[in-house]
Amino acid sequence: MQQLARPARRALLVVHVTASVGWLGLTLGLLTLGITGAVTASPDTAAACYRAMKVFGDWMIIPISLLSLVSGVVLALGTPWGLARHRWVYLKFWLTLGATAASAFALRSSLDDAVAAVSAGREVGAVADSLLAAPSVSLSLYVFMTAISVLKPWGLTRRGRRLRAAGPARRASDRWAAADRSASDRGVSDREISARRLSVRGRGSRAGAGTGA
Repeated sequence: MQQLARPARRALLVVHVTASVGWLGLTLGLLTLGITGAVTASPDTAAACYRAMKVFGDWMIIPISLLSLVSGVVLALGTPWGLARHRWVYLKFWLTLGATAASAFALRSSLDDAVAAVSAGREVGAVADSLLAAPSVSLSLYVFMTAISVLKPWGLTRRGRRLRAAGPARRASDRWAAADRSASDRGVSDREISARRLSVRGRGSRAGAGTGA
């Protein structure tokens, strides 16, 4: 993917950080409502908590999680960090993908069951435990991802090390290609271009031999 321009990169970074912080705050709010619904002695309060959780789950979880995921992927691919070059970026991608899938399917299903139970006047039962566990795990996960985004630990992946090692050779090849295009534009023949390359390499070899002596 082509590298993002600086203004686009900054704008996308703002979007990504905003979505990630919003996701973290939304999860904290769901956990607060889940705790209140589980410990309150008032059925009306419990019903209100679970209905509020369902509103957040239906209207905010999916858009915010997808925005965080997509903006993070584009930001990684459009900058030198890459998606699979650094261990912390690669791990964060898979954790975000897993959290998005869990929010879309497992959490929303539990919210539907809880609201159906309180609407029918039944006890929420074991569903209340899952509505405590899911936001608790998610909150811990988001705090962890925030920490590795700030600290950037663990260094390069195998792919990242391979790309870094190939970097100087690729840059040299790009310089030769640019020089060839420039020479062709000036009407220099292929034979003259090859002769110039051999001359430059010969000077480099002699300079290296002189330094060694």
